[in-house]
Amino acid sequence: MTEGAFTYNGGRVDPGERADIRYSISETYLGDPVRIPVSIINGEYDGPTVFLSAASHGDELNGIEVVREVAHEWSHTNLHGTLVCMPVLNVPGFVTQQRYLPVYDRDLNRSFPGKADSTSAKRMADEIFRNFLAPCDLGLDFHTSTRGRTNMLHVRGDMADDDVPRLARAYGSNVIIDSEGSSGTLRHEATEAGVPTITIEMGEAHRFQRRLIDDALDGVASVLAEYGVYPSEPVNWPGWRTIVSSEGKTWLRADAGGLVDMHYDSGDLVHEGDTVCSISNPFKTDVVDVPAPFTGLLVGKLENPVVYPGNPLIHLVELDTPTQRAYERAQAGTLPERPS
Repeated sequence: MTEGAFTYNGGRVDPGERADIRYSISETYLGDPVRIPVSIINGEYDGPTVFLSAASHGDELNGIEVVREVAHEWSHTNLHGTLVCMPVLNVPGFVTQQRYLPVYDRDLNRSFPGKADSTSAKRMADEIFRNFLAPCDLGLDFHTSTRGRTNMLHVRGDMADDDVPRLARAYGSNVIIDSEGSSGTLRHEATEAGVPTITIEMGEAHRFQRRLIDDALDGVASVLAEYGVYPSEPVNWPGWRTIVSSEGKTWLRADAGGLVDMHYDSGDLVHEGDTVCSISNPFKTDVVDVPAPFTGLLVGKLENPVVYPGNPLIHLVELDTPTQRAYERAQAGTLPERPS
């Protein structure tokens, strides 16, 4: 809970003030600083300290626009607490438009919480974590799918943690994937350090997708309302929700190489036995149909329509019968109001 200044190595932001800084986390081969952009908005009123981060993978762009708009286009006159907005964590990867740090291809999002005397990636992670993540009360970390694939907007969080379920539900997405997260990820390590954090997955790499960005901004507003950062705003109810465990989801993979004809889009409901996509050779012969193993929601899919055997095609999460009916009512526009 914020009561006073937000401090970091080399600076402070007092209540009622903001700072837009470029914070040095490393150096290039020429000895020039590698600096990340950070906007710190400290409200006049006490409240939680919330971080918003994006582009720990340098080619994942949708979250960048979400964080920028919160920091620079929203009114913060009634802000209760502090926002720490970091639109681009992996600056070297962003500059070269690639997923990993262009320093021995290290993954910044497997390097947290970092270590001051370790690899270049862990040193960068340490600077970010100590100064801008650990001082916070909760966090939102934005991602997209990797190159050649896309995700519907959904949340990932460790629902076994005492504090994450409130945060995950407050975001207001239809789908929450319950997972602890890999060791070294920002989400996992921040949560372990007592800063409950969720990942928001949305869309595909290398582009801005306006509809997803707008939906993600609605989720941010809902979280900030839930935690009293904007106490006069409403918390969003998505109409229906499913929380998916590791046993309730699967990636369908190609059993043949070829070109893919995708029959469904992200966010679509598919029924057990439906052909979700087909794979064929250049002559459109030897067609291999890929059936859905269960009735579920397509949360991720291939965008690049060429595959080798074993390549991922569809990320499918299972829906039970009540959730399936709620989904169908939502599609028909007949869902009731939020349950009490």
